[in-house]
Amino acid sequence: MDLQLTDHVVLVVGGTGLIGSAVADAARAEGATVVTAARGEGADIRLDGADDASVDAAVARVLEQHGRIDALVVAAAPPAQSLDPAKQGDPVQVAAAVEGKAMTFLRIANAVIPSMRAAGYGRIVGLSGQNALITGNITGAVRNAALIIAAQSLADELAGSGVAVNVVNPGPVTESPKADVAQGKPGDSSPEQVAFAVLPLLSPRSAISAESIAVGHKVRGAVAL
Repeated sequence: MDLQLTDHVVLVVGGTGLIGSAVADAARAEGATVVTAARGEGADIRLDGADDASVDAAVARVLEQHGRIDALVVAAAPPAQSLDPAKQGDPVQVAAAVEGKAMTFLRIANAVIPSMRAAGYGRIVGLSGQNALITGNITGAVRNAALIIAAQSLADELAGSGVAVNVVNPGPVTESPKADVAQGKPGDSSPEQVAFAVLPLLSPRSAISAESIAVGHKVRGAVAL
């Protein structure tokens, strides 16, 4: 299926990470013009999602160079392994984790929305995670759930504008995903499998908005309303 992404400008924030780089590669393979952004080295532009000025400057640079941003993918967040399990209920860690993931998504999305509104078209995808569906890790659950709720609210605000907002929720992401899925746990997926879920949501052929889509088997044995 042709996703009709040829020459579309796709900004991938966190584009040097495991998932972000897979999304960037997949979008390029579909003919998109991909701009990667990250806080560190190796990306096309520098963007610190915690800094309003950095976000605004990066978005302005992409618009200056390419004239538009057709799609935004936000895969930027501190890895789950960097969170201290002994402090999973510590309000300081929870607040920092929400800032590092959900507020980063919201800050960057808000920066690109005006140009998308003006164009009458845009696609925004945030990478959250299935920890939002599992109790027992307050930090992991809250930072992911906050991103999902923020995206849902943005999608509702943008309904009818031509701009769609969705979330993709991977379980554990690894280069060698296991086939087994434990009771009460999500299933593994590879970076390429996550990218395969993201790409159709960037397509002008897609009418999906306000959805939260699991990658890897959704938490086994649990009902998420």
